[in-house]
Amino acid sequence: MEYLISLVLVILSGLFSGLTLGLLSLDTHSLRRRANHGDKNAEAIYPVRKRGNLLLTTLLLGNVTVNTTLSIFLGSIASGLMAGLIATSLIVLFGEIIPQAVISRYALWFGAKTLWFTKLVIVLFYPISWPIAKILDHFLGSELPTTYSNRELMDIISEHEDSEHSPIDADEERIVHGALQFSHMTVREVMTPADDVVMFDENQRLNHEFLTEINDHGYSRLPIFSGNRSNVVGILYVKDLIVEDDDISIHQTEEAFERGFMQVKGGEKLDVVLGKMLKTKQHIAIVKNRNQQFVGVISLEDIIEEIIQHEIEDEDDEDE
Repeated sequence: MEYLISLVLVILSGLFSGLTLGLLSLDTHSLRRRANHGDKNAEAIYPVRKRGNLLLTTLLLGNVTVNTTLSIFLGSIASGLMAGLIATSLIVLFGEIIPQAVISRYALWFGAKTLWFTKLVIVLFYPISWPIAKILDHFLGSELPTTYSNRELMDIISEHEDSEHSPIDADEERIVHGALQFSHMTVREVMTPADDVVMFDENQRLNHEFLTEINDHGYSRLPIFSGNRSNVVGILYVKDLIVEDDDISIHQTEEAFERGFMQVKGGEKLDVVLGKMLKTKQHIAIVKNRNQQFVGVISLEDIIEEIIQHEIEDEDDEDE
């Protein structure tokens, strides 16, 4: 009879030990998210796991009780040093190492399948564990969510994409990486420098050569200057040009030329500029330095390319 009781106690010891490590390794915020997405195991475990200190206290009390009882029963089977060696070996190997190694790997599934046992133990030890848990709650507070830096999140996404059955593909990984990085980038890093900007004088005539040239460039919006390139006065919307007339200059085309334009500083963050563009429905912005000098141009397309980490080409772009 003592052998049977000892076997049951070893099994209980392993169960308590494994559940302690397994259940408490489950992040409550992750469990809640998974439960909200229909994971039945997470949905079952979350109400118990969110009371972390009560769960911890209960499982530890149960483990200590079982291990103490096991030592007493083994003492009735063997005596002296032999009893101590047997008790220690059984508890360490079958009551700690093996169950913790196994259950921690399948914590969510195993925790859900043995939830009835966990709830039963909570009820049995409640008069003792509840006061202890309340004290811990008072001094330690609630569990804080696990937070990650942008670099850590990027590593996590990469690990998911590299795993065999990941739902995340390489394109999604690239886009997430770009989205996490672009808010730390400035306009200066992405803009087209002033010397490289394709722009025209407002007095440029809408002749055939001009229309051919802007069509060859393939841009839908072009900065327009007056007198010199540093004096930007507006934006030309190429697709709104509907005439070819040597007697008409750019500033006379009310349908295609707009004098109001968005201005940003070179040191502004891309996420801030993106927000401004979306709010004002602007697709291009003139970049100026602290002295209000024209230093470049940034477009909505430039920012999106940084997010998706891929160059955008439309039907107007030429193959290089």
